[in-house]
Amino acid sequence: MSYLAPQKFPTPLDRDQVTQDWRRRGFSCDLFTDPPGREWNDFVDATNELVTVTEGRLKLTIGEEEIIAEPGDEVVIPKGIRHSVKNISSSTTRWLYGYD
Repeated sequence: MSYLAPQKFPTPLDRDQVTQDWRRRGFSCDLFTDPPGREWNDFVDATNELVTVTEGRLKLTIGEEEIIAEPGDEVVIPKGIRHSVKNISSSTTRWLYGYD
């Protein structure tokens, strides 16, 4: 299964466009900001999650697959799968996330 939809949204990213797209698909949309090197490890959610980077780069590990997400990319994290997220940018990374 491919979790990554490269360049799903045009850059520079329009947050309102992402919010509208996700709401039509039944997802929320919120902003997260991480400093360089921040890691979120071994999460398992009861709902599906979407992630789109607005600025910077993230490394996501979903199950056994590693993905590098850049601005405009959309990542789908299916419910029940262990996943981790790390800011691999040398600066702050901002990313949108939402749950269904």
